[in-house]
Amino acid sequence: MHHHGYLWAGPKQRYDDEALRRPPPPHQPPDGSRPDLVLRHREVKAAFPIVDLPPLETAYWLIKPEKLIRGTWDESKEAADWLGKRLVEYAARFDSEGGRDRGRLDLLVESAADRLGRGGDVSHGCYLERPTFLSLALVCCSPNRALPALRCPVGTIAPT
Repeated sequence: MHHHGYLWAGPKQRYDDEALRRPPPPHQPPDGSRPDLVLRHREVKAAFPIVDLPPLETAYWLIKPEKLIRGTWDESKEAADWLGKRLVEYAARFDSEGGRDRGRLDLLVESAADRLGRGGDVSHGCYLERPTFLSLALVCCSPNRALPALRCPVGTIAPT
């Protein structure tokens, strides 16, 4: 098992486009559906696997393009350290003063290492200067506990 890190920062309005953050239903709308509904389904089906927006279910990062991966680690502690460095890097821009507390950030990193070590995924999000949102994720890979059928997005790493 290994872990991939993902980072997305952008307009909160774009982050709120949940249709592009969830996998589309497997079936097209039924015959006779409104044309705008059919078109939206096609758009979401085509865009979901490639759009850089954080998926609602963290494991779905694994179907996104490899270029979105910010790092890959074999050890959960190393992956959690990356998360900690990103939190510290962005802390001055956090919208909430309490979110900048170093003790709180250290606890998030410690918790992430523990969760990753048990095969879970980690996802954190927070507001930066409005209307910007930061999303950080660490995803267990090969296999992922939540969605074990998903393959590793890195061409050189074969699933085990």
